[in-house]
Amino acid sequence: MTKDQYLRMVEQTGEEIDWKRCPDELGDFPDSVIDALNIFHSLGNKVYPEIGYIGKDYTNTDILFELYNIKKYQKDWIMELLLFLEGHTVDESQRKLKAEYDKVKRK
Repeated sequence: MTKDQYLRMVEQTGEEIDWKRCPDELGDFPDSVIDALNIFHSLGNKVYPEIGYIGKDYTNTDILFELYNIKKYQKDWIMELLLFLEGHTVDESQRKLKAEYDKVKRK
């Protein structure tokens, strides 16, 4: 459900808006979060057979920081976001790989 759908539903039912239940949209986040997402998706992936996705290749991070005009005082925050996203993505990849492995093992 999108934010717009949620707001229309609440309007139709006459309920009060519960902002905790309202889905976030990209525009709801600060520019630094949007920059971090763009940088994250611009970095290369490190993927190996039998292991799967193991993280991002941070070789071009400085170039991307310059491209997105990331100031020196923002770099720590952006890196923290990048590492959080990477950890979540690695965990999700490992869960999917294990599920596929278990599926094949059962057959």
